[in-house]
Amino acid sequence: MKQAEEKEIKYPVGIQNFSKLREGGYMYVDKTRIIYELIRNSGYYFLSRPRRFGKSLMLSTLEAYYQGRRDLFKGLALESLAENWEPCPVLHLDLNNGNYRDVEDLENVLDYHLRGWEKEYDIPASDAEQWSLPLRFATVIRRAFEMSGSRVAILVDEYDKPMLNAVGDETLAENFRSILKAFYSNLKTMDRYIRIGVMTGVARFSKISIFSDLNNLRDISFEDVFSSICGITSDELTSYFADGIQALAMKYGKSAEEIHKDLAVNYDGYHFSINSPGIYNPFSLMNVFASSEIRSYWFESGTPSFLLKLVGRSGRKLEDISNVEIGESTLVSAGITTTDPIPALYQSGYLTIKGYDPEFKIITLGYPNREVKEGFLKFLLPHYVNMEDSDNAMYIHRFVMDVRNGDPRAFMHRLAGLVACVPYSEKGSAEAHFQNVCYLIFTLMGYFTRMEQRTSDGRIDLTVETDKYVYIFEFKTNSTASAAIDQIFRRQYWLPYVHSGKKIFLIGANFNTKTRRISEYEIKTP
Repeated sequence: MKQAEEKEIKYPVGIQNFSKLREGGYMYVDKTRIIYELIRNSGYYFLSRPRRFGKSLMLSTLEAYYQGRRDLFKGLALESLAENWEPCPVLHLDLNNGNYRDVEDLENVLDYHLRGWEKEYDIPASDAEQWSLPLRFATVIRRAFEMSGSRVAILVDEYDKPMLNAVGDETLAENFRSILKAFYSNLKTMDRYIRIGVMTGVARFSKISIFSDLNNLRDISFEDVFSSICGITSDELTSYFADGIQALAMKYGKSAEEIHKDLAVNYDGYHFSINSPGIYNPFSLMNVFASSEIRSYWFESGTPSFLLKLVGRSGRKLEDISNVEIGESTLVSAGITTTDPIPALYQSGYLTIKGYDPEFKIITLGYPNREVKEGFLKFLLPHYVNMEDSDNAMYIHRFVMDVRNGDPRAFMHRLAGLVACVPYSEKGSAEAHFQNVCYLIFTLMGYFTRMEQRTSDGRIDLTVETDKYVYIFEFKTNSTASAAIDQIFRRQYWLPYVHSGKKIFLIGANFNTKTRRISEYEIKTP
């Protein structure tokens, strides 16, 4: 009896083109039932999602549908849902490819796309050269409609890439805004020729003047029905990746249930609306199953430098970022160019919705999962202490051993050597900077760390708790270590831990704002 050959599963790592994915036999998590909601209602849509979350693949799927490629949808939900498979012109503008260091870079990218469309729709180059970029776009839309007899589908991928590259350079940002506002205005002025318009990006558009005239654009980023249009749900993980989970279970000597939990801890936890199910990072999951290894993927693929600037300039304490409350209206409407890093961190995927108070419309944000939290803190660490990225693992290892062995003098010696000048203009006090350094280091070590813990007689600057030890820190600025220790004893900060059965260390440290160094420290026990 001939045995059926086991079919190899091809995971589409880095593949964002729908036709290439389907024709190449790669795994596709069927999102076409949700995509049908866009097709069925037509109109103009905007979707904000973090980078590498499937936005480009979603637009490519729409492109295949509007090209009439029914063959690519065999076995998918859209095959039976859609009634009209007549092709129509598709104008797909992808702004991913561009450095956008100046206005010329943006104009060149727009010109590149326009030249291709003008050639396709027989618009003489001699005519086009006389027109502005927005007028050329309008002409392409009209000519595509006239030649085909069908309204045009306009798909714009990463509309905000130029704006993100210009964060911190307001003059360049304003120039980009002016160009893009005029260019995108065709989505309204040429409405009679347009069947559907879909735009994606990281930044929300409401507060960015690019879209101030586009009152016909519907932001679906926060709508429940579209919450899982990108990313992978728990049910989809179970349905599509059962074989991959089993392979991981065999490699790591665990059960399938244990692997599922490991994947959830590392890659699940995104919520893009109030009632959104938990969403897994698709880029990380595809890499996990393709390489059969659970490790960090999404964060290692790149972190926008502007986030570092926003966090540093805001003066926020890092512990506050991991559990912050924000008004729903502020989160929904804030653009990524705001000076507050919280909306930017949410839109970029470093924070996600963790809770909601319907009475006051307050949203609680937090890190979605371990991959994002550890990756983000590791990304920040070299900018708060005097060390290179390559030194992170070794320094953290040494701190872990000192803390685990109950040797506060050793890790305070290391800490004193790590604290460095802030490399950018940071708001807040030097003491707050030092607290952030400690929070980063101890949190990355995996220990339970709390800053400014409330007691009946004040607030403890920093508490670190392990299975055997409790470390209580008091920081002073331009004072003495003795003054810090005196405050700990005077307010008896150790009392909540007296019956814990753990050894308690009291550590007082003074931070000198002129040298930005720990000038002295003392270690006591109750």
